[in-house]
Amino acid sequence: MSSLPDLELFTMGMWSIGLGAVGVAVTGILLANTDLFLSKPEAASLEFLETTELKSLGEEERTFKAGELWKKNGAVIMAVRRPGCFLCREEASELSSLKPQLDQLGVPLYAVVKEKIGIEVEDFQHYFKGEIFLDEKKNFYGPHKRKMLSMGLIRLGVWQNFLRAWKNGYSGNLKGEGFILGGVYVIGAGKQGVLLEHREREFGDKVSLQSVLEAAEKIKPQAADTD
Repeated sequence: MSSLPDLELFTMGMWSIGLGAVGVAVTGILLANTDLFLSKPEAASLEFLETTELKSLGEEERTFKAGELWKKNGAVIMAVRRPGCFLCREEASELSSLKPQLDQLGVPLYAVVKEKIGIEVEDFQHYFKGEIFLDEKKNFYGPHKRKMLSMGLIRLGVWQNFLRAWKNGYSGNLKGEGFILGGVYVIGAGKQGVLLEHREREFGDKVSLQSVLEAAEKIKPQAADTD
């Protein structure tokens, strides 16, 4: 039969283990809400992006080099993390609200997706008012493709983004790959270069619409016969 001191020592030991586990969990949550473990984005050069092979998603499928999209008038391009994601739909809708101003500037609005599943792209088109292409090699998500896994679900910012999109009336589904983070680019005409590169830091990290417009206003259209 155990003595009372032994029982007390055992109880204290279990409490210590429990408190230690709680401490580890709390520390993990705190660290997950810093940028310490976020993968750092690598800037995409114009040369890297313009040679990317894209595929059209219309009835007549064609493959072409991405540089065609911004050759004459530049472009605003959204790299969609997942078409069914309600956070991505929210950003797509907000970017599309800029279309009248972009049309006045003569700057087209496009999006790329990394896969085509069922009618996900067609459903996404209700939120995005530009043409959408398939980037199978995921170059617009690189050069260093960054992922956010389960850690994203314990980040305060992600939950704030969830709540914001939900309050704004957006909904979605869980179809498709959604861990590789997306972004938004504003690319100048011809060889003008990348004028804005917003890389998603966490789920729902949206680009500044004002920054998109300011970058688009810097685009210098090229003559029709310019290479």
